[in-house]
Amino acid sequence: MDARATVESVWKLESARIVAALTRLVRDVGLAEDLAQDALLAALEEWPAKGVPANPGGWLMLTAKHRAIDRLRRDDRLRANLAELGRAAEHEQQAGPEELDDGDIGDDVLRLIFIACHPVLSREASVALTLRMIGGLTTAEIARAFLVPEPTIGQRISRAKRTLGERKIPFEVPPPDERAGRLSAVLETVYLIFNEGYAATAGDDWMRPALASEAIRLGRMLAGLAPAEPEVHGLVALMELHASRMAARLGPGGEPVPLLEQDRERWDHELIRSGFAALLRAQHSDGPYVLQAAIAASHARARTAGDTDWVRIAGLYELLVRRTPTPVVELNRAVAVAMAFGPERGLAIVDGLAGELRDYHLLPAVRGDLLRRLGRDAEARAEFARAADLARNAKERDVLLARAAM
Repeated sequence: MDARATVESVWKLESARIVAALTRLVRDVGLAEDLAQDALLAALEEWPAKGVPANPGGWLMLTAKHRAIDRLRRDDRLRANLAELGRAAEHEQQAGPEELDDGDIGDDVLRLIFIACHPVLSREASVALTLRMIGGLTTAEIARAFLVPEPTIGQRISRAKRTLGERKIPFEVPPPDERAGRLSAVLETVYLIFNEGYAATAGDDWMRPALASEAIRLGRMLAGLAPAEPEVHGLVALMELHASRMAARLGPGGEPVPLLEQDRERWDHELIRSGFAALLRAQHSDGPYVLQAAIAASHARARTAGDTDWVRIAGLYELLVRRTPTPVVELNRAVAVAMAFGPERGLAIVDGLAGELRDYHLLPAVRGDLLRRLGRDAEARAEFARAADLARNAKERDVLLARAAM
């Protein structure tokens, strides 16, 4: 791997921790991201010329913190932060990358999510900001994920950072009496981070395992903060059960492998057991994450694809649609209904979603599968070709093109 590719790879892994640590120093999300980008540019300039450092993540963190300390010293408005945090910052300035102790940075990431989900921001702004800072997505990738214009997402992110800076939102996990009001947004954000790791929106990689692992880690921390909240345990169960399949989701050539074609011996049974335990802690709840976790558990219990209880899964999706009546959930229900009761019934549901999901690549992909099961091969090939044209992930697009050629 060349130096530039190494920079990009390390940045994907470390950017959330760096931005979070900088936010703790400068108390300004927008400035923290700017300083982190400065460190990224420095790496792009230095590593190709001087070589990749022994601890590239530590190098990025230390460089970013040096820039933060310099900024604190120069800016009268920020000098109070330096006085407050001076001893720790001075210690870090003298340390080398191999000596840098980032033992509490994980907590910083959780604090950053709570800041991004502060009530002063709209839900849309919170999600966009967190996917940018924690998920590492570009503005274009976030826009594609939410089917909105790129300038709209850019404006949401800019306004969100400006609002947080102007309101001087404290860098902390809020006390219990304030935590509940933000918990729903935080859970949604953590799940979006997981989904980006489980199935990348765009790019050459089908999955970003480190991002999925980070989301699970954050979910487990939230379960410790809110042990009486069933939806927290439901989210942890959902992520663990999905993550248990990750090793089986890629074929020998790196191509995506559909759920029903996966080698279930390669599923991580330790994660499955952990997911079942988390789901048990969420019993007697019909919240959206608990219902989705119950669906994932139904798949995990089936020893073979043929053993899957599709009638139960279709029923769970029916409940989920009532709780979360979105077109994407309805599309997933269509798949379950088709498996339980035949492709004709599933196709009828899919056709009713054509207007709402016209730019969503999985709609023609699902439609193509159902048409092929009905023997309407020419129509199926056209749907797969359309799905490939809409897909932004290279691996997924290759699979869809191959189906279109069958």
